[in-house]
Amino acid sequence: MIFRALAGLTAMSLFFMSLKYLPVGTAVSLRYLAPIYAAIFAVFLLKEKLKPFQWFLFLFAFAGVLVLKGFDSNINTIGLLLVLAASVFSGLVYVLIRKIGNSDHPLVIVNYFMFTGTVIGGILSINNWITPKGVDWLLLLSLGVFGFFGQVFMTKAFQIAKTNLVAPLKYIEVIFTISVGIFWFGDIYSLWSLLGIVMILVALITNVIVGKK
Repeated sequence: MIFRALAGLTAMSLFFMSLKYLPVGTAVSLRYLAPIYAAIFAVFLLKEKLKPFQWFLFLFAFAGVLVLKGFDSNINTIGLLLVLAASVFSGLVYVLIRKIGNSDHPLVIVNYFMFTGTVIGGILSINNWITPKGVDWLLLLSLGVFGFFGQVFMTKAFQIAKTNLVAPLKYIEVIFTISVGIFWFGDIYSLWSLLGIVMILVALITNVIVGKK
C-alpha cells in the first residue's frame, strides 16, 4: 500500500514538474509510455504473458498519441528526463495495484494514496501556500471529487483484470480530453488529430480481443 502511494505521488509530482520545461502536448504524449512500462513490469513481477503482437499494438497506440498530440522537436533535456521517470513510476503503480489484488477494497488503496499525498504535499507547500479565492474553491473541490472517483475506478479495474489489458485503456483519456476541448473550449483539431484517435481506438480494441484469446 505504501509503495503504491509513494510511486503514485512520485509519478504525479514528476509529471507536474516536467510541465515547467515542456509544452503540455509533449509532456502528455510522453506520459503515455506508462502502459508500455506497466506491461514490461507485469511480465517480470507478475509473470503475466504478453504476445508479440500486443507489443506491436502498444507501439501503434503510442504512435497514435504522438500523431494526436503532436511532438515538439525542441525538447528540454531536464523536462524529458522528468516525464520519462514519471511514466516509469506510473507503470509501476498499475502493477502494484494488480499485485495487491482483491485483498483490499479500492477505497482503502485510494485513501492510502490520498493520505500520503496530503501529508507530503502539505509539508512541501508550507512555504508556498496561496489561499484560494472565490470560484477557485469550487474548481479545487471538483478536481478532488473527479480525481477521487477516477482513482477508485482505475484501482478496481487493475485489481480484477490483467495489467496488459487495462493499462492501454488509459489512452482513452486523450479522447475525453479532446472532446472537452471541442465542446467546452472550442478547440479545433486537424485531420492528423482524427487519424490519431482512430489509431488509438483500433489498437485498444484489437489488444482486448487478442488478450482475451
